[in-house]
Amino acid sequence: MSLQGREVAILATNGFEESELFTPLEELKENGATVTIISDQRGEIKSFTKDGWGKSIEVDQTVDNVNHDNFNALMLPGGVINPDTLRTNEDALDFVRGFFEAGKPVAAICHAPQILINAEVVENRKMTSYKSIRKDLENAGVNWVDEEVVVDQGLVTSRNPDDLPAFCRKLIEETREGVHDGQVVNA
Repeated sequence: MSLQGREVAILATNGFEESELFTPLEELKENGATVTIISDQRGEIKSFTKDGWGKSIEVDQTVDNVNHDNFNALMLPGGVINPDTLRTNEDALDFVRGFFEAGKPVAAICHAPQILINAEVVENRKMTSYKSIRKDLENAGVNWVDEEVVVDQGLVTSRNPDDLPAFCRKLIEETREGVHDGQVVNA
């Protein structure tokens, strides 16, 4: 079953990990989803790679002007700068919370779970992330595990770009499944 008719939001800003946005974006589109790039600013946002600043992508909508009701799922790419910026943006946190309140799938990779911590939606969840934020997640009430992909009631998490194949498969699977009754603000 394709993702035809499904709308997926990707929330990112400058400093997103290049592969963690572009790989899921391509996979979602190949599976028929409509993808909207949402940011805290207009114009283009630029990725960051191990070699420095990388590819840019055009922003479709700003987070202060969108509603989670218009989307079936949310994907959060990592990077160090990207989630650190978005985790202090109240519009971004409200947007993220809306997906959890509606039971919609959310996928976060690498450092992106930092946004979920600040949105206060991770308590009592099983998750993974980049190893450097393990303690942050545990302190927020997460059962943290070191696995390539973890799915907990529609919440998909992975550790780093090496996990992208498994992450994308689960993002697509959870988006196909739709609303999850167990996908709540705090499990």
